[in-house]
Amino acid sequence: MSAGIVRVPLPVNDANLTYLPGSPERAALKARLAAMASERIDIPLIIGGREIRTGRLERAVMPHDHRHVLADWHKADVRHVEQAKAAAAAARREWTSRPLEDRAAVFLRAAELLATTWRATLNAATMLGQSKTVVQAEIDAASELIDFWRFNPSFARELYSEQPISTHTASNQMEYRPLEGLVYAVTPFNFTSIGGNLPTAPALMGNTVIWKPASSAVLSGYYIMRLLEAAGLPPGVINFVPGDSVQISDILLDSPELGGIHFTGSTPVFQGMWKKVGDNIGRYRSYPRLVGETGGKDFIIAHPSAAVEELAVAIARGSFEYQGQKCSAASRLYVPQSLWAEVRDRVVAMMREMKMGDVRDFRNFVGAVIDKKAFTKISGCLEDARRNARIVQGGAARDDRGYFIEPTLVETADPGYRLMREEIFGPVVVAYVYADAAWEETLRIVDETSPYALTGAVFSRDRAAIGQATSILRYAAGNFYINDKPTGAVVGQQPFGGARGSGTNDKAGSKMNLLRWVSARAIKETFSPPRDYRYGCMAEQ
Repeated sequence: MSAGIVRVPLPVNDANLTYLPGSPERAALKARLAAMASERIDIPLIIGGREIRTGRLERAVMPHDHRHVLADWHKADVRHVEQAKAAAAAARREWTSRPLEDRAAVFLRAAELLATTWRATLNAATMLGQSKTVVQAEIDAASELIDFWRFNPSFARELYSEQPISTHTASNQMEYRPLEGLVYAVTPFNFTSIGGNLPTAPALMGNTVIWKPASSAVLSGYYIMRLLEAAGLPPGVINFVPGDSVQISDILLDSPELGGIHFTGSTPVFQGMWKKVGDNIGRYRSYPRLVGETGGKDFIIAHPSAAVEELAVAIARGSFEYQGQKCSAASRLYVPQSLWAEVRDRVVAMMREMKMGDVRDFRNFVGAVIDKKAFTKISGCLEDARRNARIVQGGAARDDRGYFIEPTLVETADPGYRLMREEIFGPVVVAYVYADAAWEETLRIVDETSPYALTGAVFSRDRAAIGQATSILRYAAGNFYINDKPTGAVVGQQPFGGARGSGTNDKAGSKMNLLRWVSARAIKETFSPPRDYRYGCMAEQ
């Protein structure tokens, strides 16, 4: 037991490594990529610290070379979900009693391991299994996850330090208890850092977790789990349970022990989970906390005063990095007529320079989309664009070896066109060209066109126009960028999340998110309790 108040280190954002030719980090990553590509590993469930092999196997493949199998992973069934519930309940008794500094130490150590000896491993797993380029993997699997694990303990310490006023007659304390029940973490394929943060943020606050990773990101999820074990995470605090989403969710959402859901994924899936929780609301011990970051139809709108070169680069990077498979990726553009020709030509010139292929070739700017289902959906969007709009550049798709979709720029004359409203989640951006005089009208179109409200950006050198956009688009984006692309939120700098159809806006990478994983109790101790029920005013006249 500590005899002092332990401070956690002041967090500083991790610096992205550059992987320049001849650098030691480039050599280390190239070696790890080669080694990982040459093996075919077996990935078990990890429940209560035990490896469980069910024999119900799925394959993890390279999206850019889908005949290349990286791993065989075991799927959970009903028995394993029940085992995970029991393991989480057993671990809870000891984990929740640990002081914050003990729990934080696990994740601070994990951050240091990832920053050093595990960096190449998690980056390589993300590149091979999710087809991220070296730049995108480094930003995500290394730096952002390191930041989550360094900043969250500091945020938790701030939260614990928020205490009520005490007086000379009584002591008042706010106890930040973990939720009364398990947390179900459901993570997506597109960000390894989200895979690491969604189960660990509730665990930091004393909760125990069942983690279902995306089927297309089991490889990186497995290495995260192994990294956490290496950092000292006790058995059962986080239980790694890949498998069928519907089956696992049905069991856990029917359980009275459900304390909360930490989710990143599609809007329809989260809405379905919310509905099921509502249907079951009478059976839970407490009202479950529902935290979700879901879809996006993210925008860039340019004022006639915008700097064309800066705008064009933001479109190219914001739309096509990681094949547009970011919930924050630019997917719809609003450009004034006076700028469109130059903006279009600059963007097209960059698109024609972009190399696409195997991410082990560091010269490539884009890799493959994640799987056959994504390829088919995005290909359908391209066909729609050919029929109902105009493809300015790109539009090719091939899946003979990998699931490759060429970065594509579409132009439409209809601001209500389907591809201006619906999430595509691929390297396709749709532009609407507006009359320069219709600036305010176009801002209102941006606000009203899509059900989502995740990210958005305005480009302008006119401060009045920026102020107008900021005001009219107040609820159109939870992360709003001025003269920058709408992607690339940094932990501790731009807490991330959106509202409307984009989620509950609980801001990953901030104290706001951690607050959702505690249930506060106010404790008052009176030093000298009264000994007479009567008040002075009750005395006779």
